Amino acid sequence: MAGIQIGEVVSLLFMAIALGMDAFSVSLGIGMQKIRLKRIAFIGIVIGIFHVIMPFIGIVLGQAISSSIGSLTTLLGGLLLVGIGSQMVFSAFNHEVPQVIKTTGIGLLFFAISVSIDSFSVGLGLGLSGVKIALVLILFGAASTILTWLGMIIGRKVRGLLGVYSEILGGSILFAFGLYIIFG
Repeated sequence: MAGIQIGEVVSLLFMAIALGMDAFSVSLGIGMQKIRLKRIAFIGIVIGIFHVIMPFIGIVLGQAISSSIGSLTTLLGGLLLVGIGSQMVFSAFNHEVPQVIKTTGIGLLFFAISVSIDSFSVGLGLGLSGVKIALVLILFGAASTILTWLGMIIGRKVRGLLGVYSEILGGSILFAFGLYIIFG
């Protein structure tokens, strides 16, 4: 009995890390902007909260919504990242274009939704499997928070090395990850 519970925890932990990797990847690009450590900490917490809210909603609605909506939400999340990444690359060449990615207010909410939307899809599936909801939510939230912090801190260090090219690299990372979500 204990082996089954440990196995379930390990499986959910790997799933939480896999879902948090998109937050890590996107955070690399975001971290290349001039962001203070205090703000990085706050952003990581917000991402973690959304990685709790989205799968919870998915789990609750898992039996009520068909699986076809899961692929639609993933597609929309990927398209959002492609658009944000494209804008970052273009704004690196045209300094008159305002930044789309803002780590405050509504921009932070869009960012959090875009990296946690796949957690909603996973939550739909988990809602049908009868998994321990509290365990899932704690693991998903903690993994995404930690991976977001790690990505932003690494991105911040890389920015110092790359200078003006960091925005192009950051936008390229977001664009590529969006394409991966759409076609991967």
